Amino acid sequence: MKNSIEINHRSTSYDDDIVRKFSLATMVWAGVAMLVGILAALQLAYWPFNGGVPWMTFGRIRPLHTNAAIFAFAGNAIFAGIYHSTQRLLRTRMLSDVLSRIHFWGWQFIILCAAVTLPLGFTQGKEYAELEWPIDILVTLVWVVFAINFFGTLVKRREKHMYVAIWFYIATIVTVAVLYIVNAAAIPVSFFKSYTVWAGMQDALVQWWYGHNAVAFFLTTPFLGLMYYYIPKVVNAPIYSYRLSIIHFWALVFIYIWAGPHHLLYTALPDWLQNLGVVFSVMLWAPSWGGMINGLLTFKGRFGLVRSEPIWKFFIAALTFYGMATFEGPLLSIKSVSALGHYTDWIIGHVHGAALGWNGFLIFGMLYYIVPLLWNTKLYSKKLAEQHFWLGLTGIVLYYVSMVVAGITQGTMWKATGADGQLVYPEFIETVTRIIPLYWVRTLGGILYLAGFLVMVYNIIKTIKSNKEPLTDTPISNLTNDNIRDGKPRLIEGYATAFTILALLAILVGTVIEIYPTLNVHKYVNPEITTQPFSALEQEGRDLYVREGCYLCHSQQIRTLVDEKLRYGDPSTIEESIYDHPYQWGSKRTGPDLARVGKKYPDMWHYQHMIDPRQMQPKSIMPNYAWLLKGTIDYSQIKKKLNVLKNLGVPYTAEQVQNADVDAEKQAQGIADELKSQGVQEKIDHKEILAIIAYLQALGQKGGH
Repeated sequence: MKNSIEINHRSTSYDDDIVRKFSLATMVWAGVAMLVGILAALQLAYWPFNGGVPWMTFGRIRPLHTNAAIFAFAGNAIFAGIYHSTQRLLRTRMLSDVLSRIHFWGWQFIILCAAVTLPLGFTQGKEYAELEWPIDILVTLVWVVFAINFFGTLVKRREKHMYVAIWFYIATIVTVAVLYIVNAAAIPVSFFKSYTVWAGMQDALVQWWYGHNAVAFFLTTPFLGLMYYYIPKVVNAPIYSYRLSIIHFWALVFIYIWAGPHHLLYTALPDWLQNLGVVFSVMLWAPSWGGMINGLLTFKGRFGLVRSEPIWKFFIAALTFYGMATFEGPLLSIKSVSALGHYTDWIIGHVHGAALGWNGFLIFGMLYYIVPLLWNTKLYSKKLAEQHFWLGLTGIVLYYVSMVVAGITQGTMWKATGADGQLVYPEFIETVTRIIPLYWVRTLGGILYLAGFLVMVYNIIKTIKSNKEPLTDTPISNLTNDNIRDGKPRLIEGYATAFTILALLAILVGTVIEIYPTLNVHKYVNPEITTQPFSALEQEGRDLYVREGCYLCHSQQIRTLVDEKLRYGDPSTIEESIYDHPYQWGSKRTGPDLARVGKKYPDMWHYQHMIDPRQMQPKSIMPNYAWLLKGTIDYSQIKKKLNVLKNLGVPYTAEQVQNADVDAEKQAQGIADELKSQGVQEKIDHKEILAIIAYLQALGQKGGH
C-alpha cells in the first residue's frame, strides 16, 4: 500500500499571504515589546526615567511590556507558524481566507486597544489579564474566529493523520479559551471599569491557574508544536521519536494545569492546594525534558553542521533554554527554594530566560526559515544571522545572570537574622539599593538583545526586497510524518473530534479538582473572625491603587515565614482579603509588603511619600505621583461601584450603597482638613490623593486576623 503522503500529488494553493501578514506583525510588535521592556528596566535602575507623567510610570509601562511581549510578539508569531504549518500538514488551504483576515486585523486591533488603555490606567489589576471587559470580549470573539478557521480546516483536511504539531495546536486553542473566559469573568461598572467575579483567595487561585497556564498553553504548547514542525524541516530529518512525542504531549497537557498553586506557597491558600501544586510542578520535569530531548536528538549526527548554519543555532539554543526553564520552574516550586526566590528578581530572570531564549530564539529561527520561503528567495546574509545570534545570546546571559544574582541577594538579605533573632536588614530599602547595579546590567542585556533583533530586521528587509514571485505551494515533506505507516493513522490521531475532546478532558480534570472546592470559600473561613469591607472612599482609593499598578511592586500577603513575621507582622489570612475584587497578593516585591501598613504612618507621611517618595526615603526608586493632586475623585461613580460589589457578595448595606457618594466626600474632607492643619498649602479638596491615603490607612485595619 502506498504511503498516505504519496497518494495525492495534486497542487494545493496555500494562503501564504496571511502568514506574511502575521510574520511582519511579529517583527513590528517585537520591537515595541523590547523597547518598552528596556524602558521598564531603566525605570528600576534610575527612577527619573518614569518621566513624571501618569502614562509613563513603571506601574503602567510594565503591563504594556508584558502584554506586548506575550500577546503581540509571541501571539503573532504563533499564528504565523500555525497558519503556515497547518496548511502543509493537513495538505489543504485554511477553511476561509475571510476568517483568516478577520483574525489578523482583529488581533492587531486588540493589541492597539491594549497599547492605548493600559498606559491610561484602564486595568483589571491582574497580571497578564489586565485588559478591561470590552477588550476581553474582543479577544474571545477573535479567538472563536481562529478556532472555527482551524477546526474547519481539520474537518476538510486531505491528510488523514494529524501530525504531532497539530496536537499541540488543538490543546492550545481549547485550553486558552477555557483559561481566558474563566479568569476574565467580571461585572462591568462602566465601559472601562469592572470587578472580577472572584475575590481574595479564590481570585488568587484562579489568577495563577490562569497565569501559570498562560505560560503553559500560550508560551509553551504552541511553541512545542512549532518546534515539532520546523526542526525536522530545517534538519531535513524525522523527529527523533514519535513514541516520545506521544508521551510528551499527553503528560504535559494533563500535568501542567495542576501546577498554578506553586505561585502561592506559604500564603493564605489552603495547604492541600499548595502541596498539590508542588507535586505536579515537580512532575513536570519529566515530560518537559522529554520534549527537549526529542528536539535535540533530531539533530543527532548532524551537529557538525551547526557551525555553518545560524538557523540551527537558534533552534538548538531555544531547546536548551526550554530545558533550563523547565528545570528551574519545578525547582522554584519546591517550598524551601520558593521561600528564598519568590517575590524576588530571580523569578524575573527565570521568566525572561524562557521568554528571550525559548520563545524568542525559536521565533527568530522560524522567521529565518519561512521568510525566504514566503518570498521565494534566499536569506540575504547568514553572517548577519550569526551576529544576531551572538548578540541575542550575550544579552540573555547578562539579563538572566544579573537577575538571578539580584534575586538570591534579595532573598538572603530579607531572611538574614542575627544572633539576637532580629533582622540584620530591617530597612527594606537596603535590599533595594544593593541590587541597583545589577539592574543596569539587566538593562545592558536587554539593549544587546534588541540590537541583535535590529540586525535581524535589516536582514529580513533585505531578504524580502530580493524576492521573485511569492510561493503558492510548498509541498509537505514526508520527513515530518514518518510516523504514518500503510496510510493508517495510529490510535486517535486521525480523529480530530475525539482527540479534541480527550485534550479538553485532560485539562478539565485538574481545573475542576483545584477550583471547585474553593467555590464555597466560607468553609475555609473562621466564623468567629469578622472582616469589614472598605468604606466608599477606601474602595475608591483601592481602585486608584490598582490603576497605578502599585501591586506590581508591593505585595499584600505576609507569608508564614519567620523573617516576614518579624518584618511585617502576623501572616495574612483568608479572611482579610475575602472581599477584595481583585485580590492584591502580588508576585514581586520591589517595595515592602503593605498588608499591615494601615496606621503605621500618619496621613502626612503618605501624602509626602506619594508626591515625592524621596522626601521620606532619600534612596527610594519609587516614581512621583504628583498628578494625584490634580485628579478629582469621581463621586458620581462610587454608588455604582459599591452596588456591583454588593451584588458580588461584599456585605454593603443598602444604606451604604445609597449614601456612598456622601460618605466618601465626608471622609475625604476629614483627611483634607487634617492635612491642611499640618501645613499642606495645595488645593487638595476632593483630590485623588485623599482616596489613596484612605485606602493605605485601611490596610490591615478591617479585621480578619
